[in-house]
Amino acid sequence: MKEIQEIVDHSVSAINAKTTDIKIKNNESQSTKAQCAESQASESQNTKTQNDQNLPPYSQKREYVLIDHDKPWTYEENGLTVTRGSAWTGPGCHIGCGVLLYTDSSGKLVKVEGDPENPFNGGRLCVRCLDLPEVTNSDKRLTYPLKRDKAKRGRNEWERISWDEAFNIIEAKFKELAKEYGPESVLFMQGTGRDIAAWISRLAWSYGSPNYGFPLSGLACYLPRVSGMYSTTGSFWVCDCAQQFPDRYANPKYQAPEVMILWGNNPLVSNSDGFFGHWVIDLQKMGMKTIVCDPRMTWLGAKAEIQLPVRPGTDAALALGLLNVIVSEDLYDHEFVELWCYGFEELAKRVLEYPVERVAEICWVNAEDIYAAARLFAKAKRACVQWGVAVDMTREALPAIQAIAALTQITGNIDRPGGMIIPPEILFYGGGFGADLLSKEQTAKRLGSDKYSLLKFGFATFQPDVAMEAMETGKPYAIKALWLQTTNTIACMGADPKRWLKAAQQMDFIVCVDLFFTPTIMALADIVLPAATYPERDGLRIGDGPQRGETINKVTQIGECKSDMQINLELGRRLNPSAWPWANVKDMFSALIKETGYDFDGLREVAPAYPKYIYHKHEKGLLRPDGQPGFNTPTGRIELWATVYANAGLDPLPYFEEPEPGPGSTPELLAEYPLVLTTGARNWGMFHSEHRNIPRLRALRPDPLIEVHPQTAERYGLKDGDWVWVENQRDRAKRKVKVTDVLLDPRYCSTDHAWWFPEADPENLYDVFDLNINNNVTWTPGKSGFGSNYKCMLVKLYKVK
Repeated sequence: MKEIQEIVDHSVSAINAKTTDIKIKNNESQSTKAQCAESQASESQNTKTQNDQNLPPYSQKREYVLIDHDKPWTYEENGLTVTRGSAWTGPGCHIGCGVLLYTDSSGKLVKVEGDPENPFNGGRLCVRCLDLPEVTNSDKRLTYPLKRDKAKRGRNEWERISWDEAFNIIEAKFKELAKEYGPESVLFMQGTGRDIAAWISRLAWSYGSPNYGFPLSGLACYLPRVSGMYSTTGSFWVCDCAQQFPDRYANPKYQAPEVMILWGNNPLVSNSDGFFGHWVIDLQKMGMKTIVCDPRMTWLGAKAEIQLPVRPGTDAALALGLLNVIVSEDLYDHEFVELWCYGFEELAKRVLEYPVERVAEICWVNAEDIYAAARLFAKAKRACVQWGVAVDMTREALPAIQAIAALTQITGNIDRPGGMIIPPEILFYGGGFGADLLSKEQTAKRLGSDKYSLLKFGFATFQPDVAMEAMETGKPYAIKALWLQTTNTIACMGADPKRWLKAAQQMDFIVCVDLFFTPTIMALADIVLPAATYPERDGLRIGDGPQRGETINKVTQIGECKSDMQINLELGRRLNPSAWPWANVKDMFSALIKETGYDFDGLREVAPAYPKYIYHKHEKGLLRPDGQPGFNTPTGRIELWATVYANAGLDPLPYFEEPEPGPGSTPELLAEYPLVLTTGARNWGMFHSEHRNIPRLRALRPDPLIEVHPQTAERYGLKDGDWVWVENQRDRAKRKVKVTDVLLDPRYCSTDHAWWFPEADPENLYDVFDLNINNNVTWTPGKSGFGSNYKCMLVKLYKVK
């Protein structure tokens, strides 16, 4: 293995020598932040230079661009009050569309529409936002705090209590546990994408627990891509769809991609990474071509130039096959690779191990389509990849991520118009909020940090599989309590939910914060705190790659519900007052957005505020703390041969490893389990385990479905509407059959996830263990600690009797 320090020294010296004569594109100033800031200042009169914060180098001393609103943030219209704001959860997804909230004279939310003045979504909304009043006003909402004796867990027997009593109980118990077992004995867990990461992480760290995170094996949603990109490039990257400009596609600096790969993501239904799916349609109208990597035919697949129906779990092999074509046919960007990439020669040798014909056999994809897709992508002047959680949800996710990312890297589609760009963030979302509050001694106790060194790249979370073992065994130390905020673990995130439930039942104390009763609350909670939906609270939309700063504006109040931020602030002040110095949430928000030059009320008047965007940051020294050209990696380059991985004892190059079990790894199982199942298919009316109790949205998807190819249905004697068991060697779950040819291979089947029946018996946990497809999933992380086989397994189907 190469000596890492020699690699770093040689590469940095080479970059310094080669970048001396780099000509910065578009005649923009080069080299230093000072020069760059000077050139920015002369570009616009409608901007404001801000103060530094503890942000990545490219985020400092930024200017902000505003849009001209025709109306103020709140106004009257036809007898209703209209309030402009951002839709960030709960309920629903986490991209923060611009909304108009309509309330009547009593303060009741009666209608939601898209805000046509908001450049992000341009007035377009999904059915979940449009039906928000039914969620906020639901009579099934949790509206006041509840407590239950620990001995009655699993029973629907609750006592109403005041907020003061709830906080008194939690404060006393947490202080008792910290004294006896240490604050690390409390795990703080959240669900996906909720607007709480900054606040729950601060709550955990100010209490003294390093153990904030997600109850998801292998952190197998988004975080593998975050860690993978930070490890090899120093930044996270998204497709350039002009989302960073308030004038969007009309911005003179913008050039649309010629080709976009949609990989493991159906963005019209599932909006990941701050990506609004209808941007794809906008760009298609502008002439962009698409390549879709998906075993199912979707609306976007039908509009694609090429669809590659990749076998679930073989994404790395497909990417390596595409790279093989690009390298073998000399279609890569020689100048970009020479100047800005490290390890190309090693990568070129590795991809020779994946000839297209071999890859076609592995992935069940036509070889000619692989050739055609590689050539189309590499020959485009501008190209990008929009990917989703399907890439994360295989055990060896990191090498797949590394290979897919290399497609854009060796073709030079990095940090330039129409390629992959770094999303500007006001809050460095990945770093949490308050990491400085945690001592080095306590940080070292973070579960999994000693076993998986890559945890420090991206999000500062515990490793869930290690946490799971600690809950069961008490090693390396005892876990005594859970703080579960907006996570319905046994219905949605947790692999092998029966195992997770058994471990959680051993805890001395459990607090749940949510909107509705859930199977997780019914099974486990000792204290329940009622959270507010976003029309019931003030808030910020500034993290998770949103490209702009916006406010969430309170318009109504339901019962005694409090916002997640208010809950965290009030409890945080009890546990560690000096870490929570703010009088109210508005003051807390104002402190967080200080760099914009606005307080909360001021930002609300002008939002959205867009950080002024700069392309070619790597050429201008805006990505590295030392102000030198290059990327924030040990070598200063994009690392195709990853020094961080090598230091962690991992293969520094991308590779493919068959998911296990699977057709390539356990062929002996095919006789009994002949079908490849992919899980987590999204649908319009539901977000993960939410919305099952909302009548209009439930009407769109009354039951959990498994999609079955017509040939498969005929083979097993199945028809539409049949209830079947979906079983593997681990367990089974119940589904209703939908026979459809959207599956492009009869060897596949596909199902949605996170099912429970709110109408079922609460003390049977709403039938969750009959319905949860994660019954079939194990806690099995990848070598890096990232990735797990949620979306690729072998199953059989048989009718429910």
